[in-house]
Amino acid sequence: MIKTGSEHLASIRDGRAVFIDGKQVDDVTTHPAFRNSAATIGQLYDFQADPANRDLMLYKTSDGDYANRIWQLPTSYAELIERRKALVAWSELHAGYIGRGPEHVASCIAGMYMGREVFRAYDPKRADALEDYYRYVRDNNVYVCYVIINPQADRSRSAFEQADPYLTAGVVDRDVRGITIRGAKMLATGGIFANEVLVSCIQPLKAGDERYATTFSIPMNAKGLKILSRRSYEAGATSIGDYPLASRFDENDAVLYFDDVHVPWDRVFVLDNIEMCQKQFHATPAHVYQNYQAMVRFSVKLKFLAGIGRRIADMNGIAQIPQVREMLGQLAAEAAMIDGLVAGMEAKGAFINGYFIPDRHTLYTALTLAQPLYGKFIGTLRELAGGGMIMLPSSTADFANPELAALIDKTQQSPNSNSHERVKFYKLAWDAVGSEFGSRHAQYEMFYSGATFVTRGHSFRTYDWSGAEGLLDRMLDSYELTPSGSK
Repeated sequence: MIKTGSEHLASIRDGRAVFIDGKQVDDVTTHPAFRNSAATIGQLYDFQADPANRDLMLYKTSDGDYANRIWQLPTSYAELIERRKALVAWSELHAGYIGRGPEHVASCIAGMYMGREVFRAYDPKRADALEDYYRYVRDNNVYVCYVIINPQADRSRSAFEQADPYLTAGVVDRDVRGITIRGAKMLATGGIFANEVLVSCIQPLKAGDERYATTFSIPMNAKGLKILSRRSYEAGATSIGDYPLASRFDENDAVLYFDDVHVPWDRVFVLDNIEMCQKQFHATPAHVYQNYQAMVRFSVKLKFLAGIGRRIADMNGIAQIPQVREMLGQLAAEAAMIDGLVAGMEAKGAFINGYFIPDRHTLYTALTLAQPLYGKFIGTLRELAGGGMIMLPSSTADFANPELAALIDKTQQSPNSNSHERVKFYKLAWDAVGSEFGSRHAQYEMFYSGATFVTRGHSFRTYDWSGAEGLLDRMLDSYELTPSGSK
């Protein structure tokens, strides 16, 4: 099924229990906190359904049907590139601000499927469930989000050591029909607009945590599932003109609470197994594919931000100042670095079980460098803009007052644009850099792939240390310590 935007929006009017500002939401597609962002997700599906984008966004499955390339399992370098082009096209529709769109968890599930022999070695029944689920979500264009982090609570203690053993979502019962889950998980980014949620744990667990070492999937309207939304930046956006990003691209984050939610066996992929919880991500291509998608999206976002930097310089008439060109050159180099790393992980990819997988260490290099890079990028934009992003009209409504509009024309001057164009641009720049929405993205880009010590740890464990030390040893073997003055 090549789903359209209207079909997706209809699919999430399903009675899901979303709560915000003390009340339950009747319809997330019409509620002021969510409606524009829901429409943005709908636009992604309209884009894939457009016949003009058929070759870009769709591929023919082994069953002979067409599916979105987010589910594609590349068997060659060329197929990986085709898949990446689709990821870029979707990301460009929102300039990379939808971090957990339909393509993110799809990439994770596709990676698990590519490594399904790991599941089969663990439990053939769980492997069968995973394979069936992959085909179901692929063939039905299902938007899947995930929650793979436990509530922070007392971080010095493991999940089973918390005061409440069901603070973290865990198995409370099981029977012939399936398992029952009680407790909370974080962070359901995009979950309010998704069809289903994949629930697991990517954090290290230890002996005693077995009840939390479970992976399963359920619909977002499952009985007993409560979706607790954070503050909506869309709701706080007074207009699209004043907050062009927050008003349309607030993908939302939510805590999910499982109030004795039943999960049928055919949706259970890992059960009570700490080792398999880690293997499902790292012994399969899942972790690589999900973060490869994230870096493709990030490269689009940096390109967009670099465009903001260049426009600030042009609008202020400072683009020819050597120091400004130096700053812009640095932004360009940093954006191109991420582009190059994406290309590098593709070019250095390898075949695993017949599938073409991006190079792990190049990926983890990109993640390690990207985490501090975003804040640095934003800092450079702030430096370029000075007070330009602050001293703006209070809202776009000021233009409707002739007296104020005349003053705006006089005070919002630019050598390359009129006052309307200048205000429009700087409202966008502020939303990207300084608004509550922009601040959330600064925090998000620091931690979406894990804490810095985690990503650096991935880089450490995947680097070719033997090759590096071998090069060192060959150099050491090429000479001997000799007395001073001898040859």
